[in-house]
Amino acid sequence: MDVVGVDGWRNGWVGITLTNGRFREAWIAADASGVLEAAGAADVIAIDIPIGLSNTGTRACDRQAKQRLGRQAARVFLTPPRPVLELEPYAVANAACQERFGFGISRQSYALRSKILQVDAVEDGRLHEVHPELAFQAMAGSPLPSKKTWAGVSARRAVLAAAGIVVGEDLGDAGAVPVDDVLDAAAAAWTAHRIGRGDAEKVPDTQELDHLGRPMAIWF
Repeated sequence: MDVVGVDGWRNGWVGITLTNGRFREAWIAADASGVLEAAGAADVIAIDIPIGLSNTGTRACDRQAKQRLGRQAARVFLTPPRPVLELEPYAVANAACQERFGFGISRQSYALRSKILQVDAVEDGRLHEVHPELAFQAMAGSPLPSKKTWAGVSARRAVLAAAGIVVGEDLGDAGAVPVDDVLDAAAAAWTAHRIGRGDAEKVPDTQELDHLGRPMAIWF
């Protein structure tokens, strides 16, 4: 079984492909269509980006992901509602969100706007939304130190290795990607493998759909 985990980085996307749960290759893509091309015939594509956008406020999956992470809840952003995400620039979108929905949106979540809209335009049943922090917590049994620290990087590499995922030393073009983004892609690939085997969990447990009929769920 071939699966793919994908994470966004400043110059596009970074992907990790697993074959039968083991590292096969790393790659980069400029946009969502490039992700699909690089994924090839993979059985599952797990991507760290919101899939399914609310028209009415916050998404249950984001709120429940925050609850699961407890003191590390800030590692999950609340996804801006679709009517807000379509607005530019940030100040206009933030003001509209406060007026219409009663809450503001962070600059970090709005910065994902381009990538969210890229994936929103894709119709591919293999795509599943994931969150690396939920994956790492599931692997380790508890939240890990910040991925921006040496302790956090070391812990993430260790739990991935314990799960059978040893990221190669020579990643080719993907070697230019920041280490935390590579590790997040590997965690997404771990979840993709669990989805393929039927072992994965998700929040929420009950199905929540956006107005286009897309499930709004985060897998781990």
